[in-house]
Amino acid sequence: MLVKAHRVRLSLTQEALAERANISTDMVSKIEGGNSGARFGVITRLAEALGVDPAELFTPDLPSGQLQRPAFTEITSKIAGLSDDDLQWLQDLLEVALSRR
Repeated sequence: MLVKAHRVRLSLTQEALAERANISTDMVSKIEGGNSGARFGVITRLAEALGVDPAELFTPDLPSGQLQRPAFTEITSKIAGLSDDDLQWLQDLLEVALSRR
């Protein structure tokens, strides 16, 4: 993930990012070092703390803010707390809905 690149761009310390995202400094360090995967809720909090869309934490090909659309952000926030089973159900639902386009 590109958490460190966005954190450095904003001149934030790991401690400051952890405080903004309401996670531990140790978690930030592990995520930046690739020693820990982050669940969707943590990714969402990090993205909000960094002022980027969650997708921007995974690819350098998106200019900062490209996906910052109100509807997308609202949907992302709503699904952040869903269980894995609920996320799978939602993914299946989206695939059916979008296949009709």
